[in-house]
Amino acid sequence: MSITVVGSVAYDSIETPAGRRERCLGGAATYFSLAASFFTDVRVIAVVGEDFGPEQESVFQARNIDTQGIERAPGKSFFWEGSYLENLNEAKTHNTELNVFAAFEPKIPVSYRDSEFLFLANIDPVLQRRVRDAMPGVKLVAGDTMNYWIKDHRPALLEVLKGLDILLINDTEARMLAGNNNLVRAARAVMAMGPQSLVIKHGEYGASLFQSATGNGAASKTFKAPALPLDEVVDPTGAGDSFAGGFFGYLASQPELTPGAFRRAMFYGSTMGSFAVERFGTERLQQLSRNEIEERFNAFRELTHLD
Repeated sequence: MSITVVGSVAYDSIETPAGRRERCLGGAATYFSLAASFFTDVRVIAVVGEDFGPEQESVFQARNIDTQGIERAPGKSFFWEGSYLENLNEAKTHNTELNVFAAFEPKIPVSYRDSEFLFLANIDPVLQRRVRDAMPGVKLVAGDTMNYWIKDHRPALLEVLKGLDILLINDTEARMLAGNNNLVRAARAVMAMGPQSLVIKHGEYGASLFQSATGNGAASKTFKAPALPLDEVVDPTGAGDSFAGGFFGYLASQPELTPGAFRRAMFYGSTMGSFAVERFGTERLQQLSRNEIEERFNAFRELTHLD
């Protein structure tokens, strides 16, 4: 089963208590595709500038990720600079340069049209909607968003939500989107906007899965996946996108989307997020093996066993 992901491929300059790195390979589509590639085939739709060369391309090639959908445009790639010196759970943005990403118009290669899974990473909801409408035959659609789109582009975002099966956001975004500080009520309100499944990420405290079986937004099922206590968090930048890649990648690898598959997907999401934060940028995901993933997945399971 193949996943098509549309999002950003970028460069990040990051400072944390563990140090600083200049122009790491980053972007939501990068982290997502690397994490998901351990479970299924991944195809990327993005745009990069002339500063994206063979070294960066090789990161995708090493994981057999299809990059036909990465457009090369004159100019520089999207760039973000931020730090986590005050709070590892919240980035402080120092500089954002959209560059070629400012004029991004997603182009879907013909070879991507048979994808059964689609992930709409954190980009303008207008672009998310265009890609969704252009791929009506997909089996399952998941997406991400952020406070900027929720606050300033709400009408467009609400149209996107109508076409999503799964939405992945953090707890602050869920409360903002729903206009309710009670997380359970917020989850019900968000699911009433369209998604039948809602994953709310809690950073170092894990993630919660809310699912509606009635189609009216009532949360009939709730599941909580823990976070693994880590000795050191080096760089939290790609944790959420890596979680999404592990979660959705595992779902795409399964013959049936059963409740058990969703619960295991939550654990695989937490597993991939925990690896991503151990190094700067995508360094840890590039070095990862499937055996390491399974060992840590089992460690996550042990956290929830009473006997």
